[in-house]
Amino acid sequence: MNTGSFNSSKKLILTHFVVVVICLYFLSLREVSVRRVSIFETWLIEAFAPLQEGTTLFKGKAISLFDDYLLLINASKENRLLKSEVENLKDEIFHLEEIEKENARLKKLLKFGEEIKMDKIMAQIIAKDASAQIHLLRINKGANDGIKLKAPVVTSQGLVGYIFHVSPNYSDILTVLNPNNRVDVIVDRTRTHGILEGNRGNSCRIKYIAKTEPIEKEDLVITAGLGTIYPKGIKVGKISVIEKESYGITQYIEVTPVVDFHRLEEVMVLLGTEEKQTK
Repeated sequence: MNTGSFNSSKKLILTHFVVVVICLYFLSLREVSVRRVSIFETWLIEAFAPLQEGTTLFKGKAISLFDDYLLLINASKENRLLKSEVENLKDEIFHLEEIEKENARLKKLLKFGEEIKMDKIMAQIIAKDASAQIHLLRINKGANDGIKLKAPVVTSQGLVGYIFHVSPNYSDILTVLNPNNRVDVIVDRTRTHGILEGNRGNSCRIKYIAKTEPIEKEDLVITAGLGTIYPKGIKVGKISVIEKESYGITQYIEVTPVVDFHRLEEVMVLLGTEEKQTK
């Protein structure tokens, strides 16, 4: 290897390095160029700077307002979605509560039905008499479901009436409030017999009870089991009015039914009689 050539290269590199260092040193000593602004330029700056400042401020506020508007739009959409979800949840809760109430009523009705040794059909009321007195009810079960004419209809509270019209899928009930529906009844406390039929308003009337019978208000009235329609021992109502008829030998007696016909939703149709079921 040529030692002289290697030494020459080293000297060359060192020389270049020294030159670069010297140049950088003198550049660092160089003063920054400064130019004096003219009067006209000063006037332009003073005149247009506020406008530039206002433009910049307006631009910033416009951007901020636009961002706020977008946020409001998004918030409004989210609120609508949340309100819709809340309404849906309220509907679901309402339906669940209604199902729970219906289940409670049906359980109570089924428990009551266990005491009656007869075939039974559960039905829902789908229509009621439009008048103040509920004389007629329509249920969602008919001949295809085994419903028969003159079948007694009850609820957990007591007697509703009997089936007087049957179609394949629906049936009509003549309630105890109807004057044409006559029920053989007895006063539970005294075992006094009478005939109950619909009266004015939402009440019934018991006929053919003698003045001498010691009937009192709040006495419970039940079915007597006579005839071919109603089984014995179904609650009908409580005595609410008693008047001694001065011109006759009987008492004027009104009965308030134990069934609240305005709130009635489900019923139980009884098929056959207890005597037939025990054979």
